[in-house]
Amino acid sequence: MVAHLDGSSLARLRLAISPASEVTSWLRAALSRFGHPVHGDPGPAARAALRHPDVALVAELVTPPGRLGYTPDLLTPKPPLGPLDAAFEQQLAATAATPADEVTAQVNERFPAGGLPARIRTAVEDGTLARRVTNGLRHFWGAALAEQWPTVRTTLEAELALRATTMATAGVGSMLNSLHPKVGWTGRSLTIDSSYRITTALTGAELVLAPSALAWPQLSTQLCDEGNAVLVYPVGVGPTVQRRADRLGDLVGASRAAILADLDVPRSTGQLSERHRLAPATVSYHLGVLLRSGLVVRTRERHSVLYRRSDHGDGLVGCRAGQVATRSASWRNTA
Repeated sequence: MVAHLDGSSLARLRLAISPASEVTSWLRAALSRFGHPVHGDPGPAARAALRHPDVALVAELVTPPGRLGYTPDLLTPKPPLGPLDAAFEQQLAATAATPADEVTAQVNERFPAGGLPARIRTAVEDGTLARRVTNGLRHFWGAALAEQWPTVRTTLEAELALRATTMATAGVGSMLNSLHPKVGWTGRSLTIDSSYRITTALTGAELVLAPSALAWPQLSTQLCDEGNAVLVYPVGVGPTVQRRADRLGDLVGASRAAILADLDVPRSTGQLSERHRLAPATVSYHLGVLLRSGLVVRTRERHSVLYRRSDHGDGLVGCRAGQVATRSASWRNTA
């Protein structure tokens, strides 16, 4: 994906926290039986909230965990200017005010091959979808994320301060180039390595860069609508991580290094195959080598065989054993 930015758009570029993106990402994690890849199980309160009819409507609109695809932009409006304390309610107001024709267009893009779920079709046809998903997002926020939000917010505010310092001391281009290994700045265009082969132009538009603690490790782009241009990038995926993976690749090979670096949490062969776009047989081969080398351990959960880095593997990658789990448990919902 390529987004050309004119001078006016570059001048209006800003950093902001998007509570709507965080709650949508946390809801997606609650839909996965494996939980969040870093923060683990969203907890029983989050899973119970999924049974609320309006939350269930949102759940059918988001891209399923572990898959690529389009999630309707109405769920993640651009973070507004102004105090962060009011941001989520302002985003919800923007969701509720989405015009009916735009709702229809986004739903059709979410389900391009047909198969529109019955309750989504009904809500679109009777004009209640925008209002109901607004209610669903608000309900899930209160049930699953509000209590932990102060800690998440602290993490995101620290990230904003870091990026602002980079921008002030090294320039906008350096800041953009440091966001994520898949994001680059050519001097005129923002380039994003993604499955979407799209070229767009932002002319006098406001582009918001929104760090995310809960979207990890995925980038999320909304760049085709100048009025709602947002790039959501995961905190903690940057040049330092990439350089570590590059050094590890010199030792064990690029594909094997990528798989090993991705095993902070247990994953199946199928998940790794999809995440790294490798054939299942290729992933199985690499996992066998890593297993025999003592870099990963293998466990069985119900009908799935899961792999995770061993302590030796953590040491090779550069993580202390239990580092991720300790960080996650400090705020995860366990009620």
